[in-house]
Amino acid sequence: MDGEPQYRALLAVDIAGSAGRGDVALGRIRAALSGALRASLAHSGVDWDACLRQDLGDGLRVVAPAGTPKASLVHPLIHELAVRLRAHNRLAAEPAQVRVRLALHAGDVHLGPDGTAVGRPLEVLARLLDAEPARAALAGDRRETVAALLSQHFHEETVCQGRPGIDPASFHQVAVRHKEFTAPGWLHLPGGAPEAAGPAPGADAAARIPDTVRTPDTARMISKASGHGVIYAVQNGTLHIGRTT
Repeated sequence: MDGEPQYRALLAVDIAGSAGRGDVALGRIRAALSGALRASLAHSGVDWDACLRQDLGDGLRVVAPAGTPKASLVHPLIHELAVRLRAHNRLAAEPAQVRVRLALHAGDVHLGPDGTAVGRPLEVLARLLDAEPARAALAGDRRETVAALLSQHFHEETVCQGRPGIDPASFHQVAVRHKEFTAPGWLHLPGGAPEAAGPAPGADAAARIPDTVRTPDTARMISKASGHGVIYAVQNGTLHIGRTT
């Protein structure tokens, strides 16, 4: 490689469970991931066309442009990617569902005139991408669409800096052991798809029995007509029943 090494932010994604789906399904999930990642990078202020990208078959490796704020690859990118993949999965059949492991690291890499990149940081990125903690996280909760694993270096320079939109408590330290590589990493799960909201347990039953006097610690605000009377309930108060004229 020619020239001095350049410090770059590095990102890699890999589709979980892509093997055995067949060429048609693989083509669709690759396209869905590429579109979601491109949109998420744009939302984070990163120019897709200015990135160095390498096709990993069932994933992508991205070398961000020089000067890219590393924190932007944490927030809003991880959240945006998770949201976009959840939206895709809601409308996709099972063979076209997309859930990914995502790795983040940064360091000095050598860039060739043909757009290739080499260097130890890229090896670290590959080990993070294949590490067991992220694999286990996706296997444990089917609602999760992204399991992000950050290197210690990346975590220290982004999550630990108190930047808006990044909650340090949502990152958990894990041991990364893959082949000859052993190092601490930080796992982040942006959250599974929210379940459909429904009434609280017992809410329907309570509505069907409006004249039951509730104790002050369970009283709720209601206003419901029953027969020829009107019931008035006050939060944390008592029930008053009066007859209309």
